[in-house]
This record gives sequence, C-alpha cells and structure tokens, in this order.
Amino acid sequence: MPRYAAIDIGSNSIRMEAAEVVPGQPARVLASEREVTRLGESVFRTGSVGEEALKATCAVLARMAGIYRKLDVVGVRAVATSAIRDTGNQKAFLARASEAVGAPVEIISGREEARLIHLGVESNWPQPARRVLIIDIGGGSAEIIAAEAGRLRESFSKPLGAVRLREIFLKDDPPAPLQLHQMREYIQTKLDAAVRHLGHPGWDRAIATSATASAVASAVARVPRSKRDQIDRLRVPAAQVRKLYLKLAERNLAGRRKITGIGPRRAEIIVPGVAVLLEFLQEFHLPAVYYSRAGVRDGIIADLAVRNVGAELSRLSRDQRREVVDMGRRYGVSVDHARKVANISNLLFTALQPLHQMPPGCGKLLEAAAYLHDVGHFVSNTGHHKHSYYVVANSDMAGFTERERLLIAGLCRYHRKSLPDPMHQAYLSLSAEERRMLLMMIPILRIADNLDRSREQRVRDVECRLRDGQVLLQIGSRGDIDLAQWGAERAGEVFQQVYNRTISVTRARD
Repeated sequence: MPRYAAIDIGSNSIRMEAAEVVPGQPARVLASEREVTRLGESVFRTGSVGEEALKATCAVLARMAGIYRKLDVVGVRAVATSAIRDTGNQKAFLARASEAVGAPVEIISGREEARLIHLGVESNWPQPARRVLIIDIGGGSAEIIAAEAGRLRESFSKPLGAVRLREIFLKDDPPAPLQLHQMREYIQTKLDAAVRHLGHPGWDRAIATSATASAVASAVARVPRSKRDQIDRLRVPAAQVRKLYLKLAERNLAGRRKITGIGPRRAEIIVPGVAVLLEFLQEFHLPAVYYSRAGVRDGIIADLAVRNVGAELSRLSRDQRREVVDMGRRYGVSVDHARKVANISNLLFTALQPLHQMPPGCGKLLEAAAYLHDVGHFVSNTGHHKHSYYVVANSDMAGFTERERLLIAGLCRYHRKSLPDPMHQAYLSLSAEERRMLLMMIPILRIADNLDRSREQRVRDVECRLRDGQVLLQIGSRGDIDLAQWGAERAGEVFQQVYNRTISVTRARD
C-alpha cells in the first residue's frame, strides 16, 4: 500500500505524520512528530518571522523530513497556515523551509485548511448521517466547519488562535479580569458572522480538534498527556469546559502547569485557547463537544490517497509503455489482451502491497511483463513461456536497465507452468533480492493473465480485499467468466505457495 507524509507548519507547532493507506481502512500511522516552535509569536508581535524562529523551524523540518524519507513514502505535502499567511517575509520563509524539507512548502488559505481538517476528521471518524460542527483552534486562527452527511458545507477562518490572542490581550500572569473581558468580547465579535450564518439549532454533534482540544479533554478526564490517545472521541460537557476555564484563568503559569493533561508549553497559551472553545459552545448553544485527534496532517494523507498520488511510480512511463507495446506488436501479441492483463496486474500489485511489500518500481516491471509474456508464441506455441524469456532477455529495450530487462524476462518465463527452480539459469542470473521480487510477482501475473483467459476482455473490474488471512477477489464482468474464474483459482494455488494465503475468486452481482 502507498505511504504518504504530511507536514503542518502551524503558528504554534510543527506536526509531521507518515502513514500507510489501505483502501477501506483507517490509515496506519508509521511515524508522528510534533514540536512547539511558536512561529506566530514573532509574526503577531513584529509582522514577520524572526531569524531565530526561522532557523529553529528549518532545523525541525529537516529532522522530520529525515524520518519520513526512511519510510519510502511516495507522496509528501508540506503546508503552512495562519502565521505564514500573515508574515511579511513569506518569500524568504518558503525558500528556506522548502530547502529544509526537500519539497515545496505551500501557504494554504483558511478554506483549504478547513477542508483538510474536515477530511482528516472524516477519514478517522466518519459522520455519514449527522450534521456536524467542527472547530479547530490553532495558534494563529480557528477554523469553524459545518458538515452534513460527511460533506463539508461551509467553513469560516477567524483570527482566534491561542498564540495570537495571548500576544494581543494577555499581558499579565495570571491574566487581569479586564484583559480576559476584552479578549472574550473580541472572540464573540469574531464568531458573530459564523453564528448568524449557521444558526443555533439542529447540530447533531460538535467536534473539536487540535492541541487545545486535546488539553481540555485530558484535563477534564484527568488523563496525563502521555496517555492522551485514550481520550480520542471523548465527550466533554460544556459545563466542564466552563469550569476548567475559570480554574485556568485564575492561576498563574506555574499553577496551570500542575493541572493534569496540560503540558508545560501548552500552559502558556491554554487560557485563550479554552476561551475560544467555551465561547464557541455558548454562542452555538451546544451542550457538549467531542474531541478528535485528527487534524490537517490526517487530511493531507487522506487527500494524497484519494488523488492516488505516487501511483505513477508503479506504472510505466509513456515512453516505456510505447516500447513494450511496439515490441509486443512486432511479435504478434494481442494488445487488447496485454493491456487488460497489465491493468489487472497493477490493481493486484497495489492491493497486495501489505503482503509483498515490494517497492513501487516493481509494478512497472510487472506491467511490462504483462505486455510481453506472450511474445514467445511468435517462435512456437509449444513452451512459449521459455521462448518469451529468450526474446525479452536478448532484446534491446529502450527505457529499461539490464537488470530490469532480466526481471521482466523472468516474469515472462514463469507466467505459466513450473515455479523457479534453483538450477534454472533464468533464476540463477538474479540477485537474492531480485529472486524474492520475482517470486512475489509471478502469482500476480498468473492470476491477471487467467482473468482474461478467453482473450475477450470480459472482466470489467476487480476488487481485491484482504480479510482474516485470506485474499478475496470479486470480479465484475460482462458475460460468462467461468473459464476465467477457474483459471484464476488454479493460479491461486501458486499464490498460496508463495504468499501462504488462500485466495477466493467470486463474481460480483450485477
């Protein structure tokens, strides 16, 4: 399955997440990092990112990029939000941050930030039949998102981030009553347009994301920060949020740090963050809010997966595909059959990635073999798989290295009949890792070839799922596919030998 990485450069902290995406399942997080950088402090105070803050940010970005690079991710997106939207030195920041990441860093709008937050929440905790109000309280802004039946309806981005509000209003510690009053009036003013537009009634659920929401839920549940994963989806009554706010507002920094669930750095900005959450609940007349651990980075991962970013790494380039198609035609191969086998092979290669764990580039070799596995018929119909090996292994194939050509030839050799024997020359010519990859690809090519056994392209689509140690193939088709199903099940015997998994082939209902 494809692996993606996301970086969210916020006004208070930088977050990185790398995850593996399996269709129909929650993303499997491979690495997750968060570091407080307080980019917003200098921006909200002076109008631009200070040199020290910029250096610290770039060091964090380089370290995080080093983590996900080791995980063979196929797609990365790095975004910057509120503070960088406001800073006067955007160009310099983007240039240096992009260099540190090794990929372009982009500034996203409040609307795009809201879209990603909603996508992140929906991918982790679907709300298919509810009207949901989401609030994400960051360091520089707060995003208010209205969603219905899993779809984003409207969003508002307001300058209500915890770092921003502290810089503007809270000069004393603990904050003076007048400062708190002025801050709450400002929050109410900024929320007014969203409240009037969205209205009070009819919301089935309110969800809060971000570190402020995590701290509130942890403090209310008395869960230490080290165990905050336990509070995902926790319901927090509005009365408890109000009680916590009053408790925090009267304490100084040292006192706030003693409250379970409030981290030492979060304690510095927790008062304005909770104030925004409380006003949100009160202005919308909400009895409670649920905490969700999802955020922008989860939305980025889900978005990259939906757009199938990185899929091109497992598919032949235009020039490579032209090379194998032309070569197949020279040897009388049915291009329609070859194209169908190639498409099914690529689908199976992607779906079975959790089992074979091969790099995306192997998908290209599998696709090339799908176009060329029948070239040996040009020499003789008897033992044509052996002739296919000879033709491919001894051809000049532009766009492919010698090692790639030998692997493609090996796949052609073993697309039918026996599996590799340690004494076969085609097998001995490969390295140990190449032999492993060849062995893993052989059953995939055999199943794909057999699913078009009639050469009439009756298979319309293939759905491949992994469940309880079994591989389930559901075939959508035009007309009868009994022969294809029988052939695929026979190829499934080889699949079981290689993968130690049974395979079930069924026809989808029309």
